[in-house]
Amino acid sequence: MGDDDESTDALATALDQAAEAIAAVREDQLGDPTPCSDWDVGQLVAHLTVGAGHLLEQARGGQPDWSAVPDRVDDAASTFRANGAALLAHLRDTGADADWQLAELAVHTWDLVTATGQSLDLDPAPAERGHAFMAASLKPEMRQGVFGPEQAPPEGADAHTRIAAFAGRQVG
Repeated sequence: MGDDDESTDALATALDQAAEAIAAVREDQLGDPTPCSDWDVGQLVAHLTVGAGHLLEQARGGQPDWSAVPDRVDDAASTFRANGAALLAHLRDTGADADWQLAELAVHTWDLVTATGQSLDLDPAPAERGHAFMAASLKPEMRQGVFGPEQAPPEGADAHTRIAAFAGRQVG
């Protein structure tokens, strides 16, 4: 199996995990805060849902408007699954790796699970690949406005907590 195959296999896992986390969000949690200080749970769900379509547009060479995300999305889990399936199919068809997408999904899945108190058993592969990609490509000057300063993860932290800490989330 090639590295791109491993990357898209990890993406399939990341998409499933994110979809499961989105589906578990209750209506009464939508206004709750998240580790993403700019977004509440509903906005984070919308970012993930619409973001999967934006990731596809970007993979096809487009320039998505990342600011064009509604505060709420109806039928978010189904919409996310459809957008995610199209993204995965495109990346598999083109043989592209999915490491940037893995980083995005791993951090935001951690955000959502943490904000809503879900106890999902997250597969570490997406977060490990996403973290390796971020560590290799995210320069300090690129953190402004998107990522906070890297935080130290707690001793024995799982892969999703480590990538969240790398992205500047308060994890301790």
